[in-house]
Amino acid sequence: MANAPHRPATGNGQGHSYRLALFDRDFLLSPAMRGVRLQIECVKADEALRAWGVRSTVVVFGSSRVREHGPPRHAAWYDQARRFGRIASEQGGALLPVSGIRDNVIATGGGPGIMEAASRGAHDAGAPSIGFNIRLPREQAPNPYTTPELTFQFHYFAIRKLHLAMRARALVVFPGGFGTLDELFEILTLRQAHRMGRVPIVLVDEAYWRDLIRWDAFLEHDMVDKEDLGLMQFAADAEAAWHLLDAAGVRPGT
Repeated sequence: MANAPHRPATGNGQGHSYRLALFDRDFLLSPAMRGVRLQIECVKADEALRAWGVRSTVVVFGSSRVREHGPPRHAAWYDQARRFGRIASEQGGALLPVSGIRDNVIATGGGPGIMEAASRGAHDAGAPSIGFNIRLPREQAPNPYTTPELTFQFHYFAIRKLHLAMRARALVVFPGGFGTLDELFEILTLRQAHRMGRVPIVLVDEAYWRDLIRWDAFLEHDMVDKEDLGLMQFAADAEAAWHLLDAAGVRPGT
């Protein structure tokens, strides 16, 4: 290759290589920098949560399709999720931080439906709530009840899942579809594999969950141990769900 003529490094007319790496969008979005982008997404949310003193969360999963004024069963699920968000925020420690530390802050995927309802319950109590939003083909807008400084947008599902799990002190799952099942089984697998602490998992509306999944089939086909099915409990409503969490020692100081 012929030697290119030397040009003074004045910054005028230079190529991509002369850009500061921090401001080189093409470079930052290149495949070689994927690991750095993963780290940036992780650290950005982590620093914001630390600034708010969030030590632990109560994660709420459920369908984004549920609406407050939807079909009667959907409306009931929305109401129960909203009630749970309020109860957990009032009694779990999110509302009144101790020495700047907040426990059991409601955390959701940040979107509509059950996520909105749980965040709304926390908002009703005057407590913060966290929204871990994800970029989707049909853009998911944050619901209006998550705390603005604790409302995040992720590109990588893996980092979103990491943040949903890493501070979770409990998981409460309302009826949902594929996404809800994905998150539920993610946490069940972490618990089963002893890669997560003794985080209670509560499924609200037992009839829905038993209609959706014949859980005993896992045992019948020798796919899980009996104690694995004991990783989950069922609750009829918001009050019963909180009672199970409280009995499991979720409340600070218990």
